[in-house]
Amino acid sequence: MACTTILVGKNASYDGSTIIARNEDSPNGQFEPKKMKVVHPEEQPKTYTSVLSHLSFELPDNPMRYSSVPDALPGHGIWAAAGFNTANVGMSATETITSNERVLGADPLVEYIPAQGTEGEEGYVPAVPGGLGEEDFVTVVLPYVRTAREGVQRLGSLLEQYGTYEMNGIAFSDEDEIWWLETIGGHHWIAKRVPDDAYVTMPNQLGIDYFDLLDAEGEQVEHMASPDLRQWMSENHLNLTNANRLEPEDILDEEYFDEDLEDLDEDEADAYEEYVADLMDLIADVREGMISGEIFNPREAFGSHSDSDHVYNTPRAWYMQRCLNPRDGWDGPDAPFSPESDDIPWSRVPERKVTIEDVKYVLSAHFQGTPYDCYGSKGTPASRNAYRPIGINRNSQLAVLQIRPYVAEPLRCIQWMAFGSNVFNALVALYANVDEFPAYLSNTTERVTTENFYWANRVIAALADARFHETSAKVESYQEKVGALGHRMLRETDRAVSDLANADIPASLARANEDLCETLKGETEKLLATVLYTTSCAMKNGFAMSDNER
Repeated sequence: MACTTILVGKNASYDGSTIIARNEDSPNGQFEPKKMKVVHPEEQPKTYTSVLSHLSFELPDNPMRYSSVPDALPGHGIWAAAGFNTANVGMSATETITSNERVLGADPLVEYIPAQGTEGEEGYVPAVPGGLGEEDFVTVVLPYVRTAREGVQRLGSLLEQYGTYEMNGIAFSDEDEIWWLETIGGHHWIAKRVPDDAYVTMPNQLGIDYFDLLDAEGEQVEHMASPDLRQWMSENHLNLTNANRLEPEDILDEEYFDEDLEDLDEDEADAYEEYVADLMDLIADVREGMISGEIFNPREAFGSHSDSDHVYNTPRAWYMQRCLNPRDGWDGPDAPFSPESDDIPWSRVPERKVTIEDVKYVLSAHFQGTPYDCYGSKGTPASRNAYRPIGINRNSQLAVLQIRPYVAEPLRCIQWMAFGSNVFNALVALYANVDEFPAYLSNTTERVTTENFYWANRVIAALADARFHETSAKVESYQEKVGALGHRMLRETDRAVSDLANADIPASLARANEDLCETLKGETEKLLATVLYTTSCAMKNGFAMSDNER
């Protein structure tokens, strides 16, 4: 799917939570209806069969209950998208990413090959199943893992055994860690732990830009990978990292070498010299690792640098990081990165702690405040349509998975959800440790009706987009109110259930979700009435005179 992802480490978030979030976007010209569903162990299949690739295999016998956001319409698989299991592990799958010809030639994608001829007749060739894909990943992994690391290990093992027919990025989270896995060709993969003090931006492009093979082959503190990755890369000449460019003068500004120590007192001068010496040692160690092939840049080795990346992918990373590190200087000829830069960092430390509202804002973005805003007045008509927005008309759903370490285990997992185009929708807080979700979020069908959250938001977006400037203040007020209601519900419910036995908590959390959704439905209908009125008044067949004033 054409998606956008942000991952926030626990020390970079506002409350110590790990946060993983992803927009699930439909292909151009399609609008895939979504719903929420809790999958119970007895509903989990024993034998799993993929609809798209026709792959069939046995699943373990001990699935856990888990939340999900599957497609509402049957026919092309589950596409469970995002959720939590009862071990408080989160998973979001997948971010479709890019590759290159060298990788796909060295390890081709595992695509379904239909049967040829008629079975029983001469010349018949049976069908060949394909590998796993976005349709399958959450269903075959999330119910069976108890940590984020286990999620990486299980999915990695499945990829090695069955392969994949597409390039994917998958996020796993638990209370302590976030891991990001990227598939490489048909059977290979790498995974990297998100730094606790950093966030990661992923815009439909292979993103990891620093990888330590020695760690992946050893203690796996921050890196994991296919066991044969080093040999496979060497045999196919995939490592493009040029260690000769890693000289101090190529990395550091002249000020690091020209600092006038006479302006510093003795302690300051000693501290500065020690800092520079440590930095030089670090650069030397990294350079040595690159020369040996143990440290490399996966984005250069496995990713893409195409013209389409520069209009579809890199601008989204540029804008998200612009929002979270605004003082870094993003405009003008001397800016370190432009919307079309290929070397925008995979992860970075934010200027301040990242909130749920920050996550929603960047995943709803349309390049506000820049010449590239499709609703803006800066720039030119050409610049305002130059880049693909993050908040796009074909957003299907946004799941923000938050694990709060400061409450009891049954209360930790919060699945913030929005449906439809993120520019015009609101993020609602939901406890994930429940046996079912409210009907307003789970009763989506192909019938267009305001009786569910998905279709109500789709209708609001279509109406509000037509009169963006007249309706934007009302939309923002709605978004703020729904967000505040969610935070209030969590605070009050956390307190209300604090003395309950663990077995009694899910029912209370389900009631809290239901109560919030009753209010949510009312607020959503109020916004719909407002934007309907505003857009109706602007219809081209309107006329200023009427014969029945009242």
